[in-house]
Amino acid sequence: MIVLPAALLTLAGCGPAQSRLDAVSGAAVRMLQAVADHDGSLACDLLAPETAAEVGKDDPCPKAILDENLPGPAAVVGTELYGQWAQVRLADDTLFLAHFGDGWKVVAAGCTSRGERPYDCRVKGG
Repeated sequence: MIVLPAALLTLAGCGPAQSRLDAVSGAAVRMLQAVADHDGSLACDLLAPETAAEVGKDDPCPKAILDENLPGPAAVVGTELYGQWAQVRLADDTLFLAHFGDGWKVVAAGCTSRGERPYDCRVKGG
């Protein structure tokens, strides 16, 4: 009888918890919503440090992120976790995120698939 509960705990730990999926997709949507609301400071706070630095290399990040022509937030159609990395697919955008000490941050946004080649992203780290 002890083996069955242990096996169930092992199986329960195999798939990502819904709360992690919600946190990842929520971070992606919040960043796009901040851009749509013209809140460049919040949008940059939701970017990974290297991505924020790259976006802000010519102009301050809060101004530059608003000039990237990112799509507005849309329905999440899929979220996949890969350890500390994640991909969030929206109806008209794909974002990549990484987990940092203070939560999930957007590493790349405005990404479109190019088949077997790497995604083409408007916003990405250096």
